[in-house]
Amino acid sequence: MLPIAHRYQNHLLLGLPEGARSRVSRYLEWVSLSAGQILSEACIAPRYAYFPADCVVSLQCATEHGETAEVAAVGNEGMLDVSLFLGGNVPEHRALVRSAGHAYRCSPHLLKGEFDSSTTLQQVLLRYSQSLLTQMAQTAVCNRYHSVSQQLCRWLLLDLDRSQLSDLTMTQDSIAQMLGVRREGITEAAGKLRSQGIIEYRRGSITVLDRAALEKLTCDCYAVFARATHRMLPSCREAPRVTRPYHSMPIGLQAAQATA
Repeated sequence: MLPIAHRYQNHLLLGLPEGARSRVSRYLEWVSLSAGQILSEACIAPRYAYFPADCVVSLQCATEHGETAEVAAVGNEGMLDVSLFLGGNVPEHRALVRSAGHAYRCSPHLLKGEFDSSTTLQQVLLRYSQSLLTQMAQTAVCNRYHSVSQQLCRWLLLDLDRSQLSDLTMTQDSIAQMLGVRREGITEAAGKLRSQGIIEYRRGSITVLDRAALEKLTCDCYAVFARATHRMLPSCREAPRVTRPYHSMPIGLQAAQATA
């Protein structure tokens, strides 16, 4: 159980009325998650439900030949895994931490019990599920029709919105894998953004120098997802945006694989 003075950092939990949040908090544990840590595997029942605070988790699907791509990501706007209360019980994707940080976790059984008995919790989690479906659908459209440069811009903007983190323990190969593109495509796209003064990268880190320019260069998929999140999750809409002149995201460290 969390300390009484704990300050919540997840928008789903913040969106609950005080009474419902107090009931759920009885089961929550504050945990640290490492980059590369696997929280759940496809077709295997998750050991825990997670509500990210300042980490970002990648939801990845694989082909029969072992290629993987990111179909969605979850930060402090969401939770893992919606299959726990939608009836499937097991996810069809792997959940892997791509930006280290912290999260709240609890037993899936206890969360399901609260979901079944609380109309308020049902409404919040079902709205989030719709937001997640929107993200997955728009990601599929983006990967099919938009350039690697636009996809990279979208990816960077969503991470800027999601997380208070400045660190992403990830190589350029990993970014390419997340987007399902060639590494050379990421290198070329990042180089163009750098030449325009929009980002800077050195020693394995990317620094966004001009967010407004990044927003102009991205496709409309970013706006679609942002609108869906703000519409369906009131706590995200009400939270003030923190504007920083620089936002560094190291990408040069190789994530160490671990299991939850």
